[in-house]
Amino acid sequence: MKVGIIGGSGYVGGELLRLLIQHPEMEVVTTTSRVYAGEYIFRIHPNLRGFTDLKFSPMNLDTLAKETDLTFVALPHGSSVKIVPKLVEIGQKVIDLGADFRLKDKEDYVKYYGWEHPTSGLLEEAAYGLPELNREEIKKAKIIAVPGCMSTSAILGLAPAIKEGIIEENRIVVDVKIGSSGAGAKPTRASHHPERFGGVRCYKPIGHRHIAEIEQELGKFTSNPISISFSPHSVNMVRGILSTIHTFSKKELETPHIWKTYRGMYGNEPFIRLVRDKKGLHRLPDPKNVIGTNFCDIGFEIDSHSNRLVIFSAIDNLTKGAASQAVQCLNITIGIDEETVLKTPSLHPA
Repeated sequence: MKVGIIGGSGYVGGELLRLLIQHPEMEVVTTTSRVYAGEYIFRIHPNLRGFTDLKFSPMNLDTLAKETDLTFVALPHGSSVKIVPKLVEIGQKVIDLGADFRLKDKEDYVKYYGWEHPTSGLLEEAAYGLPELNREEIKKAKIIAVPGCMSTSAILGLAPAIKEGIIEENRIVVDVKIGSSGAGAKPTRASHHPERFGGVRCYKPIGHRHIAEIEQELGKFTSNPISISFSPHSVNMVRGILSTIHTFSKKELETPHIWKTYRGMYGNEPFIRLVRDKKGLHRLPDPKNVIGTNFCDIGFEIDSHSNRLVIFSAIDNLTKGAASQAVQCLNITIGIDEETVLKTPSLHPA
């Protein structure tokens, strides 16, 4: 299968390339970059030296239509909405790693992104690309919208508890710690090393865009209104997300019941690992242990003092939070083993 990548020079584009050039069923035939057109890919993604001699190309829809079967779009929010409809029109299947087709309610784009969606008719046609929840939709969709990285972590951590109805749906606090690569490859004052190093900075403490995704997807499991309180923090690491999720139980909880709830939903999922160990250093999820992988590690603790179920969810923001999740969706949509090119352990120590 021949694939193209629009926006291949960023961190997510680099991770897509790393996975796809090793994929036994794929051939990357074109990778676009506005800034680096004509430059060898390995000069921007040095880890790929010796794996590909492909160069970045200018974006050309005619070339994509003629040479590829499927296109990945890895562009900033608000950019893919200008391109994806054209790709669909020329018969392309699209996996979009931006936010432009994740939300079903067009008014959410006005509320959370500050612009009106110009092709809102396509929103219902797009599948929300979280395989553990939406496999059947992913198989059939022409547009697959890969979830946000922090949304992925929060939704996977919360879904079993919401589905089982054991926590209060209107009192959920999601506290996220995320590495600097979540800010993208283009430097800003906030991501500048001297400003970021050694600190823990809360940004967008209220009203974060990912709230819309989390409430939308968790709302499928309950008729009660979902309310998410969400605050992300930038921390002193390059990759990874840890979501510490504070929920409040509707009844007294026991550990075997929580194990049963999570195993019941994720027992056959190849990329969900339940981590709650009684021994060793790594007793609960830690993003350090999933770096470079498609795993989501989930754990929990019961706080009987305050009637809390505290859920921990760890992923790599660039892989399970973006590129490898996109490849997992690709594997599903073409009907091959989901684990193809993805089942690999992280490095340790890292």
